Amino acid sequence: MSEVPAHIDFRANVQRVPPHTPVSVRKATSKFLDTRQAVVEVVSDERWQALRQAGHEIRLHTLAHLDHYLARLEEKVRDAGGIVHWARDAADANRIVVEIARAHHVTRAVKVKSMATEEIGLNHALQANGIPVLETDLGEFIIQLAGVGPSHIIAPAVHLTKEDIAALFTQKLGVDAPPDPLELCAIARARLREEFLAADLGISGANFLVAETGTLVIVTNEGNGRMCTTLPPLHIAIVGIDKVVPNWEAVNVLLKLLPRSATGQKMSAYTSFITGPRRSTEEGGPQEFHLVLLDNGRTRILKDQVTRETLLCIRCGVCLNVCPVYNHVGGHAYGFAYSGPLGAMLSTQLLGLNTAADLPFASSLCGACAEYCPVKIPIPEILLRLRRRAVEGDQIERAVAPAAIQTGAKLGALTFGIPWVYEFGTQMLKYVQAPLQRNGWLPHLPPPAHRWTMARPFPAFGAHFRAWFRKRKDEGGRMKDEE
Repeated sequence: MSEVPAHIDFRANVQRVPPHTPVSVRKATSKFLDTRQAVVEVVSDERWQALRQAGHEIRLHTLAHLDHYLARLEEKVRDAGGIVHWARDAADANRIVVEIARAHHVTRAVKVKSMATEEIGLNHALQANGIPVLETDLGEFIIQLAGVGPSHIIAPAVHLTKEDIAALFTQKLGVDAPPDPLELCAIARARLREEFLAADLGISGANFLVAETGTLVIVTNEGNGRMCTTLPPLHIAIVGIDKVVPNWEAVNVLLKLLPRSATGQKMSAYTSFITGPRRSTEEGGPQEFHLVLLDNGRTRILKDQVTRETLLCIRCGVCLNVCPVYNHVGGHAYGFAYSGPLGAMLSTQLLGLNTAADLPFASSLCGACAEYCPVKIPIPEILLRLRRRAVEGDQIERAVAPAAIQTGAKLGALTFGIPWVYEFGTQMLKYVQAPLQRNGWLPHLPPPAHRWTMARPFPAFGAHFRAWFRKRKDEGGRMKDEE
């Protein structure tokens, strides 16, 4: 079997992203947030907060008893006629899928959108072993044609305009594609229907795994999910071990949170429940079903009581939509399948500090992600923990920050912790930056800060914030007294 790297680095594709990426991203994420707000208001804030708390407690409970629920899930999947595999890492998962495909003489595969398969680079592994695989989610189909990774976990092609997609279809599919969304969807539909009927392997992930019955829950807004999991004679699902939930009561709560947070819908267009292969009394469904349970670093995440809450995530993507950093740099800048605050947390822990130590610092720590998270993940707290791990090390990983960065971090903590030192430093910075300043900007900074100015200028430091804040506070106090 051909060797395929476990980690697919999407940074190589950053230069292929159109220059208008941030504008396209902000337009889409703003729409997501507006529609989310509308459906949350219908629920009422009190009910919504109660649902969030219930979701948080369900996910925490499951993580605390993960061994029990995974064992129960395995038993129920087998009782339903499915076959369960355990994958320690990405290479193990890819090997399992390729071996199953070879044993069944698979010549063509179709795939539902799945972040777990993006995480392990499954498409690359299959193609390296002579098994073509086609993405059937419209967004994934588009970025597969473009040769890039997803820029958003819900809307993979969010960085592209309809004009970009029309040009891509014209070039890659050999058709005259107009920049009209309905026409573009019709072109994709015609191509994908042929593949659904010809494929002998369907691949999916899952939003949830129900331990009570061994059922996969797949939430989509396109019919491709059902086509991929019912038409081919073989179905393989690759799902992270963190996706297990105890029972249907838990699913009921989480399905109220997921679509509202992800796309602003009360419920998605398609919610599929798959329990094992086709029964003798059923007309549709695969003849054989395999479930690959993926670890790939998740058990290591569980070891830390703070960072383990990363695994509460239900992959709604709202933290990306509300994140100011993501909205200015786009998803590909994070260099891995997961982007935004989710990527800053999860990718760092899955890949390790030697590969992704910079990601926890890709945040302003404004806290909006935690405020919007439907299962109340304390994202800023986790990012701070990961930053400390990168600089100081802990029981999980050794520090990877250079000595200069470690020293700078300690000096920074000292500076910010003593008010008079901070105030003195701000006054000194006015004079230190003077030789570097150009029209209110610092176009070039010395190492290690030069990494920032290699890409964009840094705003000149203003030493007037504390004075401005004191004045504003005083004015606010006087206004309140006058009232």
